[in-house]
Amino acid sequence: MTIDLFAISVDAGEPLRLARFWAGLLGREVVDDPGEGVALRPDGEAGLRIRFLPAETPKVGQNRIHLDLTSASPQGQRETVARAMELGGRPADVGQRGDEGHLVLADGEGNEFCVLEAGNTFLAGCGFVGAVNCDGSRAVGYFWHAALGWPLVWDQDEETAIQSPRGGAKVTWSGPPLLPRHGRDRIHLDLAPPVGGDREAEVDRLLALGATRVGIGRHTADDVVLADPDGNEFCVLTPR
Repeated sequence: MTIDLFAISVDAGEPLRLARFWAGLLGREVVDDPGEGVALRPDGEAGLRIRFLPAETPKVGQNRIHLDLTSASPQGQRETVARAMELGGRPADVGQRGDEGHLVLADGEGNEFCVLEAGNTFLAGCGFVGAVNCDGSRAVGYFWHAALGWPLVWDQDEETAIQSPRGGAKVTWSGPPLLPRHGRDRIHLDLAPPVGGDREAEVDRLLALGATRVGIGRHTADDVVLADPDGNEFCVLTPR
């Protein structure tokens, strides 16, 4: 297995402004992402890189991927929500009843995220960014389990989750019914082989696992764009 999850990438009308929102919320440093926008530096070996890439198409509809932020205490949850609002976030309505323990917010470009209640045992030990929460079927959870070689840590009632052997945030799939698609997904996963890795061999392996080839050049001319079995686009980058 010679490929890993390099980043969560977010299309943005104003990449630097959106990066600053998330840097302030997560307590991370904004760094250049050469030729491809800006990024937040991972917080530790198992931390996820988050990239903000320029896009002209405005957001339409609910994203099929969002972040779940954890809370150590009820006060911590309130502080995270207050910090998000001060930075320019706002409440978001995704059809929640209002009696859930988590709170749904949106960043300055409308990208939804959840601030979970204290005591959430499922994401215990995962860090402040507890999960990359994806809309997807059980089959696609198994696809990503095989694609990344990450252990399957949850498989129940059509919901699945994987986690890097290094720890950190889980990647979860919520099962059916799936959200409607509103054009190209604004948030997607970027994979990359390590320096010296064979990208074409990895692309062939992903195709054999059930991915389909979409094209090239989503953000740079070197991107190989694939889609998982649910039709969610992802990019395979050059080795890095």
